[in-house]
Amino acid sequence: MNRRNLILFLLDILVLLAAFIVFIGVKHSSSSYLTPKYLLAFGLLMVSWTVTSFYFRKYNIKRKHSLWKIMQRILYANFVSLGVISIFMFAFQIGGYSRLVFFGTIALVTTWELLVSNLHYLLIHSSSDDKDLLNPPPRPSELKLAQKAQMLQELHHSADAIRNAILEESGEKALEFMEQYFRPDDPKLLLVSTTTRFNVELQPDGFFNTIVNIRRVNDIRYLNKFFESVNRKLPSKGVFIGCAETKTQRKKRVLRKFPPVLNYVFYSFDFLLKRVFPKFILTKKIYFLFTRGENRVLSHAEVLGRLYSCGFAIVEEREVGNLLYFAVEKVKDPAYDFNATYGPFVKLRRIGKGGKIIKVYKLRTMHPYAEYLQDYVYKKNHLDEGGKFKDDFRVSTLGRLFRKLWLDELPMVINILKGEMKLVGVRPLSEHYFSLYSKELQEKRILFKPGLVPPYYADLPKTLEEIEASEMRYLEAYEKSRFKTNWRYFWKAVWNIVFRKARSK
Repeated sequence: MNRRNLILFLLDILVLLAAFIVFIGVKHSSSSYLTPKYLLAFGLLMVSWTVTSFYFRKYNIKRKHSLWKIMQRILYANFVSLGVISIFMFAFQIGGYSRLVFFGTIALVTTWELLVSNLHYLLIHSSSDDKDLLNPPPRPSELKLAQKAQMLQELHHSADAIRNAILEESGEKALEFMEQYFRPDDPKLLLVSTTTRFNVELQPDGFFNTIVNIRRVNDIRYLNKFFESVNRKLPSKGVFIGCAETKTQRKKRVLRKFPPVLNYVFYSFDFLLKRVFPKFILTKKIYFLFTRGENRVLSHAEVLGRLYSCGFAIVEEREVGNLLYFAVEKVKDPAYDFNATYGPFVKLRRIGKGGKIIKVYKLRTMHPYAEYLQDYVYKKNHLDEGGKFKDDFRVSTLGRLFRKLWLDELPMVINILKGEMKLVGVRPLSEHYFSLYSKELQEKRILFKPGLVPPYYADLPKTLEEIEASEMRYLEAYEKSRFKTNWRYFWKAVWNIVFRKARSK
């Protein structure tokens, strides 16, 4: 037995003992029940646990092993050990032992082993090799752009080589999607398969019209920096093509990969590590320690939102196989958003009194970077009843619940305390949504502070025109009698919220 296997074995036995003591306490509420009878039973459990663990080579974990094989060994060994202890303790009727103690101990240790094996697997498989399919040379600083372009043209692979490379890596349908936006024989095409921005940074500025990366963006740790590098290398209207695995696609893949029940066990661990841990300050460090930011889970909205924040606009998106492929064009310089948040609370840019931009506090109801997609979603889906965007894929499952319970807007109380908002008033709008309003209403709106309880909940308008009319009536009435207007609108809104179940959609 090598040293690593011995350490894993000893650690496992300690966890087994700790779990056993925990369930003794749960069952009997006292450690005094650690009698010779139970200690003898634990000795039998430890012997069966040791024999089955080494028989199934549970501690012999190597890099080449798949996660399923590692988990399979754990489950086989532990189920056999459970069978052995069941036969000796219960089938032979050997003295009054609690099933909760033994079944609970084995279940708890099995869960712990599966969690550790998942984290270990993610750790040792987090690194990936980058490759540049065209292998372009570094940019010599003394060469002029024309000389660099000529050098790259001479080294550029043939159209057939480019097609074959994409076919091998991505498949025929992905190639069909990509070829709508470039010619394989175009010397101003850069084709890479990389997870690092340095393979892009080494290219000459403004030479390539199209950049294609056939590696998933999920494997790029500093994703925005990568998109920013691509943006800098492309001219205006230059095209960038890439792909990503969305969280929905990832869930489908994971559930298909493993047998029933076990697939949800693995998905639960994956969701905890990849979706929950990055959202909190303390657990974010654990997430990056084990994953180094690679193979991350990205929502559909986050992928597109990051692209928009980095100066691109969507030309086309399409699901091919189990990946989302996108073609985007450069429309502006990146926003360089250094304050993007993943946590449950967000601060959104909204137009306040005097047209001043204020940061409005809310509970997160949308995926990260979703705010950059307002114009895209509006052009694609337009508005639904109540003035919200129709079929808004940016809203998360938990966010829909927050909106239904009217919880997402409660943190705006902070803005009221800061003097940026008031209790009743027109809702604070984003710059894009504000631009949809008539000029007259825009000018009227910025004369007053926005409010937590908007006239929407009093009038319940359905279309944008009805919303504008409702807000104009409120503002005109507020100019004449502020207290009376707010008193009337507040109680009418409360009535609709409580008794007519009015909610933010």
